[in-house]
Amino acid sequence: MKPGLLRALLRRFALALLLAGLAPAAYADPAPLHPALWKVTRHGTTIWLFGTIHMLPPGTRWLTGPVAHAADTADEIATEIDDPDGSATRLALAARSALPPGEHLSAMLPDDERAALTERLARFGLGADRFDGDRPWYAAVALSTLPLLRRGFDAKTGVEAGLAARLAERKGAERKVVRTGIETPDGQLAALDSLPRASQLAYLKTVIDQFDTIDGEIDAMFDAWGKGDAAGLARMMNEDEGKDDPLLIQRLILDRNRGFAAWIRARLARPGTVFMAIGAGHLAGAGSVQDVLAHSGIRVERVQ
Repeated sequence: MKPGLLRALLRRFALALLLAGLAPAAYADPAPLHPALWKVTRHGTTIWLFGTIHMLPPGTRWLTGPVAHAADTADEIATEIDDPDGSATRLALAARSALPPGEHLSAMLPDDERAALTERLARFGLGADRFDGDRPWYAAVALSTLPLLRRGFDAKTGVEAGLAARLAERKGAERKVVRTGIETPDGQLAALDSLPRASQLAYLKTVIDQFDTIDGEIDAMFDAWGKGDAAGLARMMNEDEGKDDPLLIQRLILDRNRGFAAWIRARLARPGTVFMAIGAGHLAGAGSVQDVLAHSGIRVERVQ
């Protein structure tokens, strides 16, 4: 498998819930970033489209300029999920991540992959059996998250958390701001959990094999996102893995892009201003949310 598969999943499912004991390192540049921002307008409705990275280093300055204005003037904040305390995500993980009784991940791996997985885990002080009771997709996701946590990336300082904190500061304002979850945690995890076992194991093999390249992938994605380089981000996140595993890209990207576009079309029927924040990979490249909307005759304007 190509590096694009790893990039897409690094962006898509950064699950730090079970790995919170790792100490973050300083990473963020204090200079403000300029991530991409789009808007859709129709009659009395404006929907701002912002591409997120779900985990960011503490101190990242992204909520500035036009992005801050769009978020602060919205009367609805829509994110992929609305799970402020993480309880729904934890329940979904508990229901989906474990293998059936009597099955073990180690028994599914050839000797060389099992040894390589053990070595990667040992670097972080984790035992060889850390994921032995977990499904391959979950082991792959959690393993790929380890280098992000070491670099200081944290969902608690990600875009969604930043929007929630900003919204809390506005609670005294006269205008009520609605929080909306477009998807559910269980629905998101189902995209991986429903993959055939062979696809899950192939994904885990990709993460094991490319583990030492993750830092470079992180740097490249973070840099492109901060500069608003949507085209570059699309190349890194979406294109390669689509050629290598069509089912994965269909489940994680294209099907969900159509769902996001359908949500936008329906929301345009009601007046208001919405700040919609979804994973950056959904707003770039062929088959993006913008592409789906364009086929429906809805124009999307780049603002930043």
